[in-house]
Amino acid sequence: MDLGLQDKVALVTAASAGLGFATALELAREGASVVICGRDAGRVSAAVERLRSDVPEARVEGRAADVTDQGDVVDLIAFVIERFGRLDILVTNAGGPPGGVFVATSLETWRGAIDLTLMSAVYLVRSALPHLKKSPAGSVLTITSFSVKQPVPNLMLSNVIRPAVIGLTKALSQELGPLGIRTNSILPGWTKTERVDYIMQMRAESNGTSVGEEVAKVTAGIPLRRMGDPAEFGRTAAFLVSPAAGYINGTMIQVDGGAIGGLL
Repeated sequence: MDLGLQDKVALVTAASAGLGFATALELAREGASVVICGRDAGRVSAAVERLRSDVPEARVEGRAADVTDQGDVVDLIAFVIERFGRLDILVTNAGGPPGGVFVATSLETWRGAIDLTLMSAVYLVRSALPHLKKSPAGSVLTITSFSVKQPVPNLMLSNVIRPAVIGLTKALSQELGPLGIRTNSILPGWTKTERVDYIMQMRAESNGTSVGEEVAKVTAGIPLRRMGDPAEFGRTAAFLVSPAAGYINGTMIQVDGGAIGGLL
């Protein structure tokens, strides 16, 4: 299937590794021009080189940016326009907030998590919107978590704040739809990324178990009996932001191997 991404321009944030990188890689493979960002300039540069190595014909640029800083976000969008002259696709992504339970989470940590998880998406959409309006196929994709449907133990901040991003996504789909801009979200489940490695290590330390034992507990609850591969997520993301998915708007798609068993 031709996704229609040739010559489209995409910005994928927090894309030096994990799900963001997997998304950027698939977009590049499909012919889109891609800008990635992350806080660490060295990791961003290394990720750009990996993308160019995997897809020699790729048009990829990278920039260090902190998406919790509105000024950085404004500069990032300006960088995209400077390099490629337009913006068709925005993928909002940020590293997950710290793990932990309610009684052990400080108010300062709450505020930081709100900036990281919710306000970063607000800043990005606000800054990108003037350019997305000019696109014949504008698309926004928020990356959240399956925790918006079923809270995950010891991830209090994620359980509370990510649903706010879903509220933003759904509201934007209604407000921006008449402008021809689609807004959707992907709810990833357990996927083999650095973030999940961190969670498994945290659980092992908390429970006095091994990482392997914690992974086994998780996969036992997934009908496919395994964690996802980032590439599987990336392919779903590329389709969802593409013109091939032109009538999908305001949708939350689980990429979780069937882990969430609810009907809706």
